[in-house]
Amino acid sequence: MFTPGRLSLARRRRRLSKAKLAEMLGITPHTVLRYESGDITPPAEMIVKFSKLLDFPTGFFEGDEIDGPSERAVSFRSLSTMSARDRRSALAAGSLAFMFSDWVEQKFALPEPALSDLSEIDPELAARSLRQRWSLGERPVNNVIHLLESKGVRVFSLAENTKTIDACSAWRGDYPFMFLNMFKTAERTRFDAAHELGHLVLHRHGGPRGREVEEHANRFAEEFLMPAADVLAVAPRISKLNQVIQAKKRWGVSAQALTYRLYRLKVTTEWQNRMFCIQLVQHGYTDAEPQGMAREQSLVWQKVLTALWKERITKTEIAAALNLPQWELENLLFGLAGLPDGDGPGEPKRGAGLKVVAS
Repeated sequence: MFTPGRLSLARRRRRLSKAKLAEMLGITPHTVLRYESGDITPPAEMIVKFSKLLDFPTGFFEGDEIDGPSERAVSFRSLSTMSARDRRSALAAGSLAFMFSDWVEQKFALPEPALSDLSEIDPELAARSLRQRWSLGERPVNNVIHLLESKGVRVFSLAENTKTIDACSAWRGDYPFMFLNMFKTAERTRFDAAHELGHLVLHRHGGPRGREVEEHANRFAEEFLMPAADVLAVAPRISKLNQVIQAKKRWGVSAQALTYRLYRLKVTTEWQNRMFCIQLVQHGYTDAEPQGMAREQSLVWQKVLTALWKERITKTEIAAALNLPQWELENLLFGLAGLPDGDGPGEPKRGAGLKVVAS
């Protein structure tokens, strides 16, 4: 039984307009419109064409409509520089993540959300409040993704191969979802994660968008990753860029982020900040990262995949159960599913307070 919304989702995921898909299929745009609206049902041979052109199994175009994040509910960091096609493709990836999440939660008990509604609080105070609730004190966050997952955030990766999509997040009922672009450095991805956490706790109920909201999330992320008290205690005086590069390792942030944080905390002067920014550009440190750190991975999805493999459920079978291309699954799961069938992802590292229990 053909499901119109699934054709629309697959088309958007491949960044195609109705007119472009119609051209590729050799039909009129109006026909594609009628397929997606449900006015007419495509013949079986046309569904086979959908499958080949859009790289989705034929079974994907059948079944229930797929729930997905709406544009109004999702926080996008770079909305002004993002094309509509990139935005819709990312939202479509979110729909696939919802599918996978629903499938997993039928089999496993994942951590319950432990995020506060801090929408009425100043961003820096909100960050300190959440750190206190999570018993972090003033110490640096060792692994942001593991921490978020232990607090019930469903964290997925995006492999969009574009810098216009930093990250995005959304609430789905009572469950927070976050999507991080792996096209960026490990340090910038950590900051993106903290930024999106800011959106989840500060802007859960929506409201105005734009620079002010993004600035609030940035201020939250700075205090969450680089607490003022810790920065002032560890780096009260900075006079050279090399000192910034050495100090950034403590908080797992980019040299650029720490440079700005030091200026905001008045550790450096306006002149020093300007010089450091010029030097960062000259050395190419605004894109690449000096003395970069290892990229963080998901612990929840690693545990899930390990448990499934022990039951001899392979990545091929997971993808088949969801009627998804295997590579789409791998893109969402930080590449953890990108293993040959029969080879398990290995024993996951321990994560304090993080449990994945078979239902």
